[in-house]
Amino acid sequence: MRKELLKGLTEDQIQKVKACDNNSDLLQLAKDEGVELTEDQLDAVNGGFCTNTTTYVCPECGSTDVTTTESTNGIKKTYYHKCKNCQHYWSV
Repeated sequence: MRKELLKGLTEDQIQKVKACDNNSDLLQLAKDEGVELTEDQLDAVNGGFCTNTTTYVCPECGSTDVTTTESTNGIKKTYYHKCKNCQHYWSV
């Protein structure tokens, strides 16, 4: 996770963030800790999806140099993203 997204958290909270296995755990942790996430932080937790549907932001390094592929399994569409900067891979 980008370090600037951890601003305002205590060291204990940062360690708890690092221990989360997935985005659901991270969102639950924020709720349990009473931490209100900024729009930037929510975007990162949700896989880097921005309000502009053609722009994705890497949740690891913040780069917008991202390739996106789409896969359809019946009705459900899944978007796979790979950051060209840090090679991080995620899906939405």
